Amino acid sequence: MARRLGRLTRECQQLRESPPAGVSCWPEGDNLDVFTAEIVGDEDSVYSGGMFRLEVEVPERYPFLPPKIRFLTKIYHPNIDSAGRICLDILKLPPSGSWRPAHNLASVLSSIRLLMSDPNPNDPLMTEIAEEYQLQKSQYESTARDWTVKYAKNFVVNKQDEPQSSAGKRKAESDSDDEAREKKVKT
Repeated sequence: MARRLGRLTRECQQLRESPPAGVSCWPEGDNLDVFTAEIVGDEDSVYSGGMFRLEVEVPERYPFLPPKIRFLTKIYHPNIDSAGRICLDILKLPPSGSWRPAHNLASVLSSIRLLMSDPNPNDPLMTEIAEEYQLQKSQYESTARDWTVKYAKNFVVNKQDEPQSSAGKRKAESDSDDEAREKKVKT
């Protein structure tokens, strides 16, 4: 537990002081179990100008188990499903995946940013999008650009369209409970 905490503290410092290009990541409050990350779409991709928010859950056995990461911002991509789950080898344990304890949050988030620019249609979560990517690439690119404009460029405006993180759901539920109590007190 102490080793995990020490490692995550060092990773937070690394992410704060020298984050990977196009990536930012920070813990939710003082808790090092849940992080929020943002990935800026690469300028040379269909996601250019988009800001994509992700939830990063760090398991108790990290770094021996990979973090669970999902997109909170909607994205049109063959390797990312409608719930934001990501199909990427580095997020899975061997033998089906390539996670190793030497990886860290920065390397994983960089790999996700690379996946955004270079989809893998041979290992899709969304088969229809993968087929479109392979057979009608201009249609795929047009739809991906449209989704980026709709969901990732007006981040604050579209925030209600995004699935909330687990921590965000707890905060929203707590806020609505507080509002309900305030209304009762006023009446």
